[in-house]
Amino acid sequence: MAEAAADRDVNVVDAGAAGAAVDADVKARKERERDELYALDISDAEWQSAPGTEDHEERVEIAYLPAGAVAMRSSLDPGTVLRYTEAEWRAFVLGARDGEFDLEPAPHDGGPTAE
Repeated sequence: MAEAAADRDVNVVDAGAAGAAVDADVKARKERERDELYALDISDAEWQSAPGTEDHEERVEIAYLPAGAVAMRSSLDPGTVLRYTEAEWRAFVLGARDGEFDLEPAPHDGGPTAE
């Protein structure tokens, strides 16, 4: 009986160590991807914004990068660029389509919120 309990404890420790190793591998891979993504020269990137927006309007712009990655910036601050892997961008787009990022309407003119 004591041996069975000891074996269970060893298996739990082994599973925990394996999980930690997988987490470390994933973290290392993501850091490598980020470093590679931010090392890309995007000075010649072709920036796009939503159809119908004008150059003088505040807007979000995106540029497609190699390997399915995407860069995103604000037209008000084009020097600050966020970069996403293909998987990150796909997760964002699908989440946006599903309404995960929908904002609650803000009260206008300081009036009470509708309930």
